Amino acid sequence: MSKRKDDFDFNCVCKAVQNIKDLQDAVEDNCPTSCFSDLLSPANFVGDTIPFLLYTKKGDLFKAFGNIGELRGGECFKTPFFRVEGIDGCCATLSLLRPIGVDFCETDDICNVERLVKTDFCIEVDLGCFCAIQCLDPRLVTNFFRGQESVASVEDSVEVEVEDVQEDDDDNFGGRRRRRR
Repeated sequence: MSKRKDDFDFNCVCKAVQNIKDLQDAVEDNCPTSCFSDLLSPANFVGDTIPFLLYTKKGDLFKAFGNIGELRGGECFKTPFFRVEGIDGCCATLSLLRPIGVDFCETDDICNVERLVKTDFCIEVDLGCFCAIQCLDPRLVTNFFRGQESVASVEDSVEVEVEDVQEDDDDNFGGRRRRRR
């Protein structure tokens, strides 16, 4: 006898996000000899975040915006990278991870992301609206200095601002160069 779709308590995305939250909580509880810390720390890297991407039922990458209105300093940003902060059934609170490229500037090119920086910008989502999740390497979530874990607030770890404006035909930022301040 096969199961109907309605017989499942959660979809696979809900289960995956709940498992990620459990792993993150186990590491945050400072249990140094557990198998959970080994899962997040395959090479003695101590991290507390499993970053992930979500895909809509149409197969599109889900994205959210942080710092809309630029009221907290820094620029508004768009990201498809998330960290689970809380989960209740299939409803989750996700914090936005700011993507940083090889030149220490924000990037929209997923394949050129070198680091993800934690922020305190969050979004509430219904995980039942997604059909796929892709977990990423926890080592992506670091500060600009390799080997250091990023802090919970982007204001404390990194701010990317426009410091000077230069005209440059090869520049992908419309003539503006962004530098770490």
